[in-house]
Amino acid sequence: MNSVTVDLGARSYDIVIGEDLLAQAGSLIGPHLKAKRVAVVTDENVYALHGKTLEAALSAYETHMIVRPAGESQKSFDGLQAVLEALFKAGFDRNDTVIAFGGGVIGDLTGFAASTYKRGCQFIQIPTTLLSQVDSSVGGKTAINNEFGKNLIGAFYQPALVLADTSVLKTLPEREVKAGYAEVVKYGLLGDREFFDWLDTNGEDVLSLKPEAIAHAVAVSCKTKARIVAADERERGERALLNLGHTFAHALEIEAGYSGDLLHGEAVSAGMEMAFEFSAVQGLCSETDVKKVKSHFKQLGLTSIKDVAPLLKDAHKILSHMDQDKKNEGGALTLILARAIGEAFVQKSAPRDAVLNYLVHLSETLNA
Repeated sequence: MNSVTVDLGARSYDIVIGEDLLAQAGSLIGPHLKAKRVAVVTDENVYALHGKTLEAALSAYETHMIVRPAGESQKSFDGLQAVLEALFKAGFDRNDTVIAFGGGVIGDLTGFAASTYKRGCQFIQIPTTLLSQVDSSVGGKTAINNEFGKNLIGAFYQPALVLADTSVLKTLPEREVKAGYAEVVKYGLLGDREFFDWLDTNGEDVLSLKPEAIAHAVAVSCKTKARIVAADERERGERALLNLGHTFAHALEIEAGYSGDLLHGEAVSAGMEMAFEFSAVQGLCSETDVKKVKSHFKQLGLTSIKDVAPLLKDAHKILSHMDQDKKNEGGALTLILARAIGEAFVQKSAPRDAVLNYLVHLSETLNA
């Protein structure tokens, strides 16, 4: 068992990482509870696989299970309303605790519901996907989507605890593990060349969920994010680096209609390739590093730009999606670009014409 602290003063919390934590959830969560009543928000897939284990672990508490359908569509006003109504019907108050038990969708939805329920009640994250363990469960970003874009309605609202049980990752489909790995390698690409090089050697072991490799990958990812969040909780500066590839990725997700045809991690994988490629086009990054990134992704079977070619047919439409990104200021694009592997930076007022030209070139090249 390993513990990483997110240092936010009075709102600090631990990320506990280890195997078989789910069965110990009751004892691990107990010290953080103000009352002996909890609501667990999960989805049908996670409940079928792990619901009974968690219910048994929480047997000492009055537990209400809120089971939602699986999928990105739950991150919506309808999904939010359903969770809030379930809490009201159960008579929850602000001393009770809401537990997000699932992947990034459930974590984002539950955290936002907790931030708004009676102006805020405590919540705890138990992430069940690799992506959510290394990224979305840490840092307090909670949100839902709408027709204008991804995560545009939300709040910064920190959990009281994160339990990352690496054992549950064994039940994930290979596709989900690869999608989560995109967020792991992101930490190497944005600021830790040594970690990227380690992944370049050990990536297959991480994807195979070998205990030592996955434990190291999750721990390093969480430590990196914890450090960045502690320095810039509300994304006024350095925290934006965590969005490497995400401006392109979110545009791809909008174009895909938030369907299961494109997972968030798959969009991020393609989006990071695009960020490095565009950086090279701008003369910021060497072609050698771009090739290194693409080679690593290809070697591990991650989603590439070529894989999302059908979504890139209309360059103007992709750019219009990018215009809705939360990081933009004063109508100008903000992009996370790279000078090298491990050297990402925030480019405010990115050259819009150059971005469009790049997208047009992609469209023409990929869809000739």
